[in-house]
Amino acid sequence: MKQRLTSALLAVVMVGAGVFSYDRSAVAERTADAETGLPLEELRVFAEVFGRIKNDYVEPVDDRKLLKYAIEGMLSGLDPHSAYLDEDDYRDLRVGTSGEFGGLGIEVGMENGFIKVISPIDDTPAQRAGVLAGDLIIKLDDKPVKGMTLDEAVKEMRGKPGTELRLTIVREGIDKPLVIKVVRDVIKTVSVKTRMLEPGFGYVRLSQFQARTPEDMLSGLGALKRKGGGALKGLVLDLRNNPGGVLNAAVAISDAFLTNGTIVYTEGRIKDSQLKFKAAPDDVLEGAPIVVLVNGGSASASEIVAGALQDHKRAVIMGQQTFGKGSVQTIVPVNDRTAVKLTTARYFTPNGRSIQAEGIVPDIKLADVHLTRNEAPATRIKEADLAGHLASPSDNGNGAKGDKKKRDETD
Repeated sequence: MKQRLTSALLAVVMVGAGVFSYDRSAVAERTADAETGLPLEELRVFAEVFGRIKNDYVEPVDDRKLLKYAIEGMLSGLDPHSAYLDEDDYRDLRVGTSGEFGGLGIEVGMENGFIKVISPIDDTPAQRAGVLAGDLIIKLDDKPVKGMTLDEAVKEMRGKPGTELRLTIVREGIDKPLVIKVVRDVIKTVSVKTRMLEPGFGYVRLSQFQARTPEDMLSGLGALKRKGGGALKGLVLDLRNNPGGVLNAAVAISDAFLTNGTIVYTEGRIKDSQLKFKAAPDDVLEGAPIVVLVNGGSASASEIVAGALQDHKRAVIMGQQTFGKGSVQTIVPVNDRTAVKLTTARYFTPNGRSIQAEGIVPDIKLADVHLTRNEAPATRIKEADLAGHLASPSDNGNGAKGDKKKRDETD
């Protein structure tokens, strides 16, 4: 797949669940060279609180557990996407990005102490059971979600394939809570689906951006061309409820339809976050028109594709305003078992637009054609709704604070 970087591309670059890696020694060097000293008074307060907990808490608390809580709090206070990854989380992240994992098949966030469904993944147990974007999960089996951390709730949703989990759900427009039974399964997501709408006009559905998505999309387009007996006259690219994924995949998908110019670029404080992706010649559709479908569940890598095609006037963007996740997270291994996921950059469309907390505004606004009387656009959670979200540059750093936290949960 054609793509060029104007600065060094590192081992893994992802948006959404993941991110890009860089040399830890460089981080240590930057820390050592930092001009600002540590706030000694605050460190004394930390030590005092630590000691009080150790001596006075109603039950004994392990030192390692307390320090883990402190690290988690330090990161969660920054923005909804920075986090400490313990051994289980780190392993799940690496497994989840491969396109195969166990669980229910939903992406969730935390809102007011409850689990909110951002998007069910196509063809997964949760979607087949009738779970909808915007649903608020208040119980997992008989366990109330209130009081759980997001990680604890996620672990409750995971389990052996074939086992059942009862979700008690509050849904907009329905007076009483619903109980939905979901049978856990090994989730093997097929991120690309294609079909012919009518002679010469193809449809491509991308449910996620995985490492194989560009290759699978090109293969699907080739099959459509063979089926139609020649070049396509037009294409519908469906990115609705696509929560994102691998940045390289988003770049490659965009590049398949562009012949020149910038696709996306990132800016941050560290050198390794200054990246620019350029398109190379060859348009797989040879200039045939494209309509891109988006909605409030289209996030991250989906917004990169929509923004690039919109700025280059290569496609008409149709649907609803997108989620608005325009930040990049870097996975920094702490050791061989744990890591820190840290927001290190914002990404920008070719015309210099930041999507962070704003999203992509469609060229043509439409209601979601799959809405039912039980679901409304107002029920969707967006990046700007998340507690402590990273501000758009135009907001002058005024990120909202509240009690909502999102996680790219691969269950």
